[in-house]
Amino acid sequence: MSLPIIRIQPQRHRRVESGHPWIYSNEIVMDQTAKAIEPGTLVEFRTHDKSFIGKGSFNHRSLIAGRIFTRKPLENIDGTFIRARLDDALALREQLATGPYYRLIHAEADGLPGLIVDRFGPHCVLQFNTAGMDRLAPLVEEALTGIVNPESIVLRNDSASRELEGLPREIKTLRGDMNGPIELHENGLVYFADPQTGQKTGWYFDQRDNRALVARYADTDTSLLDLYCHTGGFALQAARAGAKVTGVDSSEAALELAAKAAAQNGLTGKCQWQRADIFADLERRAKEGEKFEIAVADPPAFVKSRKDLSSGTRGYRKLVRLAAQVTAPQGLLFIASCSYNMELPNFIEQIARGLHEAGRAGRILHTTFAAPDHPMHPHLPESAYLKALLIRLD
Repeated sequence: MSLPIIRIQPQRHRRVESGHPWIYSNEIVMDQTAKAIEPGTLVEFRTHDKSFIGKGSFNHRSLIAGRIFTRKPLENIDGTFIRARLDDALALREQLATGPYYRLIHAEADGLPGLIVDRFGPHCVLQFNTAGMDRLAPLVEEALTGIVNPESIVLRNDSASRELEGLPREIKTLRGDMNGPIELHENGLVYFADPQTGQKTGWYFDQRDNRALVARYADTDTSLLDLYCHTGGFALQAARAGAKVTGVDSSEAALELAAKAAAQNGLTGKCQWQRADIFADLERRAKEGEKFEIAVADPPAFVKSRKDLSSGTRGYRKLVRLAAQVTAPQGLLFIASCSYNMELPNFIEQIARGLHEAGRAGRILHTTFAAPDHPMHPHLPESAYLKALLIRLD
């Protein structure tokens, strides 16, 4: 299959040749021929002296103009290629998970740049976040149907990254008829997700192992405050261990699903759910002298881009300060960041500053990341976006 050729500027090829899957627009010979190529077209990338680099998608309108799919000159990016990548990803997830509830495809880390596939048993939720992957959508749907044969497939193409690629935002059903929340299983509990109207794909599989970790420290003498509780992930795991839990979130729809899951698991009596602004709620609890043996804070991304770094670091520091004020002596504070621009050393620094401002000291017991069904591409630190700390406060 003959593909258009995109050349890299002189001396600008070393990073991508070393294994990085992205090529930035300022590294490419962006002449009129390149600009005439339809965004998302499959191309062949070559150095300025015409040496082969790889094949992938090209979008001259995006800062990340090139995305490498394969470095094999004779490998075609077609239905067979996509099916092979899906087969490999499925085999890995079946090693990692105890049931069909996981992230099946994690974009570049699974060799399919721009594609997210979350599996909820008989249902799949997809995101096509790049122009190149969007053009391959029919082949992805065909391969996914042949491999896992889902009852329904929902497209959550409403991410901000699609706008950066010049793509419209949309949510639609590709296959089947998914009406309302669906059931999922995690760590022995039943939860509910709404892939059509919930956050992201409806559930955060990346925190699976961290939810189990926090629950290990909960028992019948424990009270737990779950901030940004979403649909009850951390809270319900702790409640099953015997803790009395309070979940707080600004979304009434998410809290309704949390309450539904509590009832399904026979944990209603151990749970209370409150709708509130998190910072205002923490300030009130601190003023009233409330204390919890465990506080969990899993906020949305405070740093969505580098321009947000200053305000985002202040946000994390304030969150730690307030959460520490409602954590009991010898209690535990779990705090996470899903902002890949908030690098781990800076995150730890803001936590340390927040604890100091709260007049608390602590010891980091665990430094954790996303569950292994969200693998990291070794050349792409952005794929290791999630980091979290479990701290024992003095």
